[in-house]
Amino acid sequence: MAFGDGTDDEALRAGWEQFCDRLRAAGDQVFKDHNPSLDLHRADAFRFLTQNLGQAFDLALETRDPRYPHIHAFCTPFRKLGADAADFTYQQAWIDGESAYRITGAKGTARFFNITVQGPRPETQSGTGWPSLHEPFGDVPEANLFGHQIETAPDGSFELFVGGPERACNWLPTTPGSRKLFIRQGFDRWDETHWTLRIERIGMVEPRPMPTPAEMIGAFDWAGEFVTGLMRDWPDHPYLYSGGAVDPASMNRFPPLPSSDAGDGKRGRAVANMVWALAPDEALVVSFKPGDGFWMASLGGVFMNSLDYLYRPVSYTPSRARTDSDGHVRLILCAEDPGFHNWMDTSGFEQGNLAIRMLMSASGPAIETRLVKRADLSDLLPADSARATPEARHVQFIERFRGIQRQRLGL
Repeated sequence: MAFGDGTDDEALRAGWEQFCDRLRAAGDQVFKDHNPSLDLHRADAFRFLTQNLGQAFDLALETRDPRYPHIHAFCTPFRKLGADAADFTYQQAWIDGESAYRITGAKGTARFFNITVQGPRPETQSGTGWPSLHEPFGDVPEANLFGHQIETAPDGSFELFVGGPERACNWLPTTPGSRKLFIRQGFDRWDETHWTLRIERIGMVEPRPMPTPAEMIGAFDWAGEFVTGLMRDWPDHPYLYSGGAVDPASMNRFPPLPSSDAGDGKRGRAVANMVWALAPDEALVVSFKPGDGFWMASLGGVFMNSLDYLYRPVSYTPSRARTDSDGHVRLILCAEDPGFHNWMDTSGFEQGNLAIRMLMSASGPAIETRLVKRADLSDLLPADSARATPEARHVQFIERFRGIQRQRLGL
């Protein structure tokens, strides 16, 4: 048997070749103007592409049929996308608005849990004319539940229904345009546990059919659009179409934290983003007075991909940060350990993104920044700012490593 003996050989090869051409073009975006020429930045951009190449066909084919749903780990310690936060897990499942689904599992102790039904993906964002972010983003939240709204049995187990007839509790409605579920869990402490979740379509009694040549060709096309879009849109899309919420012209300064819109309300958050740029001998002190809410600060690269949170202190939450006696949390961004507890390791990069999320809140505190020389930190920070000895830093490292392995990798 040889090429041409099959009736779909030419179409399959053409589809594959087109995908390879798109992947090659996506790689050219590594060298875009927004990405500094430092070797680490170039390598990280290719890493960003290859990490998501690893899930391109999970999204385009393996989990794509809503009649045979699967909850897919969208971001992990080894796969970063979509301005992901280091202290969140992200999962998605493709659904449709005609079927009904059952989710079963057990409640964890994660401080934040949200599951959202996402609706159609318009070509442009409502009311703005701005183009939507690349697939699988850009869709509109339709309905959501937070963890505290889900009723469980005494042992923590639960059933949650999506679509179908209305139920008194543990139910998410769908519309004809519903197309996926998006699930986020947020962790404050390393000993918190994740929710376990399984999904099935009600009435799913037959095995999933094997993919046809037409479905495979469609997957080539979807995956090609995906890898092209993610390299094109990050960070360009937030820079151009966020209304100033992500502003590369305001380097090392936060714009005012916006009130969350209706979509962010369903996601349970307000987010402030800052583009940072630091020389090797510089540090950026980020100061805010958080109050009693649940906040997250997460350091990202140029493509707004979270930095290596498995091994490095690139994120903080209330339980893991230290607060000065004046009520302020002061985070310190720099390339080398400055000896202060709240160090955020820029990992050798010279530019990136910092996002501060306020969860279950429509707004957040004012955030101040100060660019200084790293050698001057001891003279500039309050005398009671918590320090970290090498031994204490090692404890932080091990706690982070083991906690993320448990929470994100199930190890």
